[in-house]
Amino acid sequence: MSYQVLARKWRPRNFSTLVGQEHVVRALTHALSEQRLHHAYLFTGTRGVGKTTIARILAKSLNCDAGITATPCGSCSACQEIDSGRFVDLLEVDAATNTRVDEMRQLLENAIYAPTRGRFKVYVIDEVHMLSNSAFNAMLKTLEEPPEHVKFILATTDPQKIPVTVLSRCLQFNLKQMPGLAITKHLGHILQAEGIPFEAPALSLVARSASGSMRDALSLLDQAIAHGAGKIEVTQVRNMLGTVDEDYLFAIIEALQVGDVSSLLQVAADLGSRSLSFSAALQELGALLTRMQIAQCVPAAVDDDDPDRERLLALAGAFSPEYVQLAYQIVNVGRSELSAAPDEYAGFVMTLLRLHTFRPSKVADVLGAVAPRSRSPGKSSFADGELPVAPVRESQPTVTALPRGEMDRQQTDWHQTVAALSLSGMAKELAQNCELRHLNEAECLLRLSPSKTHLQMKPSPDRLQQALCDFLGRQVKVRFELAENEIDTPAATVGRLRQERRDQALSSISQDTFVRDAIESLDASLIESSIRPIHNGELL
Repeated sequence: MSYQVLARKWRPRNFSTLVGQEHVVRALTHALSEQRLHHAYLFTGTRGVGKTTIARILAKSLNCDAGITATPCGSCSACQEIDSGRFVDLLEVDAATNTRVDEMRQLLENAIYAPTRGRFKVYVIDEVHMLSNSAFNAMLKTLEEPPEHVKFILATTDPQKIPVTVLSRCLQFNLKQMPGLAITKHLGHILQAEGIPFEAPALSLVARSASGSMRDALSLLDQAIAHGAGKIEVTQVRNMLGTVDEDYLFAIIEALQVGDVSSLLQVAADLGSRSLSFSAALQELGALLTRMQIAQCVPAAVDDDDPDRERLLALAGAFSPEYVQLAYQIVNVGRSELSAAPDEYAGFVMTLLRLHTFRPSKVADVLGAVAPRSRSPGKSSFADGELPVAPVRESQPTVTALPRGEMDRQQTDWHQTVAALSLSGMAKELAQNCELRHLNEAECLLRLSPSKTHLQMKPSPDRLQQALCDFLGRQVKVRFELAENEIDTPAATVGRLRQERRDQALSSISQDTFVRDAIESLDASLIESSIRPIHNGELL
């Protein structure tokens, strides 16, 4: 007996075995159970999500010898003939090869005649959007008022190309792409029934490559069985698909966590030696960063069945949400720039190094691991491209804390200094979000909240240092420490004053006689977000 591919062998024969389209199944089941049958149905969705399968199950439900039912028996002659494609009253038409008006007219000429074998004559027109405008016009009248014994089931992957005159005559159901977890479970069920040994992570790879299509997943599964000589293993599936091992992706994130540049370069070398796509690696890395961000924002959203759950949650807790967003952007930009790089390897390596370089909280670790270079007297530490960062620990303060009164005085001076500095853009934001910790003849130590580390991206620190030197009239080296601010920064002070003025404006308007009369007599409401205070003649 010839081999039957899994996509055909395991095609669902009834609604109960259909995977991933519960909303469509529920609507059709209710309609069939209550005998509320429409004359035309339109199923839309991408390839391999079950459009034709649902059409055949619906045809069986309409023509089953047991009567119109949502649960066709599957054993009567009508059900068996439909399953085998031999039912004379089920006419399946491929619109991609029958696009002309003459072909459509010839097809519909027989619609007036009663069914030969079944209860209804069912027309299934696949890829209906491929019909010509004349063909659509030819079927409009029949589609709007068909004989009682005729049912139309249309299927398409591109509903935008179907005339609205046709859409308005059909009940439309949009089939969703299959969730990856649903595909994985279904593939596991099939392999268990087939008696084929498999590794669960390998099925996840197949499901991800199928991009929501169950038919594609089953085709890939057939290929994986042949490739693995009757068994499904992660290694051979990765080789077959040419996908990047997730261990490489996690290795990149873990290397970023500890600032290990050598490990980053080793990952790039390993991917190159296996001739894997660097573009695909960056794509998969972007997907992993997305999962990390979701784990940071909604930890409960990480599925308990995810084999990487613990590893994912651990890494999500090791990075700030702001850095994950920045890393995601760097990866996407790096992927788009691969074609302009000297070669893909160079583009990939530079993207990894960019991920490392633009993580300010780790730069201090890197600088501490290398010997300090000698500098000429008065030369700025920023002149050679370094960015000094000093993470603060309460038990080991970087500098001796000043008395509270002295800190308050210096902080007030810092507010005035920032206002006087010739700065704009990101450099001004950096200065306004810093707290002055120490200032002497040669050095200025500023404290920056870890949530604001993105403000340290070059050239902002250089511009701040230069502006401060110009203001003070001497060379001053600016250093940063990362810790939560103890005193209001200029930005925090401005924000607090702005909020106070806004609250005063809101209170003033709320107590205004005219406003209160309008609210009481006209049932009006006050849109608080539209209220902006005026200070010194300007809107704030």
